Formats: sequence, structure tokens, C-alpha cells
Amino acid sequence: VQLVESGGGLVQPGGSLRLSCATSGIAVSSLHMNWFRQAPGKEREFVAVIRAGGSGTGYADSVKGRFTISRDVKRTVYLQMNSLNPEDTAIYYCNVFYRGNQYWGQGTQVTVSS
Repeated sequence: VQLVESGGGLVQPGGSLRLSCATSGIAVSSLHMNWFRQAPGKEREFVAVIRAGGSGTGYADSVKGRFTISRDVKRTVYLQMNSLNPEDTAIYYCNVFYRGNQYWGQGTQVTVSS
């Protein structure tokens, strides 16, 4: 299983970014796929989940209404982030629990600053 995030960068407050998580070795439609983030000096925290088999999505309260998680048929999971603010600055990680193991990507840096 491999997870590779991309799409991070520097954006001004109020701006948008779309993160991608390219996967291999799994079928994203049949698993719960997650996004987490870790800000400097803080613990890694849950951001969003897209559940297996079309069972819906879930979000942390801090991003609800601003972020949208989705997936496509080509094994990629996305995180659309709108109305970004400096508190969203963090390394963003893709995550999946599969066959008894947690898998993480290498992360992609998102910096929100003017």
C-alpha cells in the first residue's frame, strides 16, 4: 500500500487549495479514507473521512463547511480546502486502515499566510 499526497503550498488567507492522495495497492471506494493534519508543536488531528461504499463523509468541526473530501475511480482521494485561514497551516496526511495496519503518506505542507 502506498499513499502519496500532493497539492500543498503557500496560499493567502481566504484562498483555496486542492490536495490529492494518489494510492496504490488498495481500492479507495471500499475503504474509509482519511485526511489528518499536524501543525507545528501540535498533535496530529483528524480532518475528514470519506467512508467506504458511499456511506458518506465526516469532518472536524474546525473545517466543516469549508473543506470537502471526495474520491475518484482512479484510486485518488481529494481534499478541497476553501476559505483557508492561518490556523489551517499544517502538514496534511492521507491515511487508511487496511488489513490491520495504519498507512500514512509522507504529507504535504500547507501554509496560509499573507
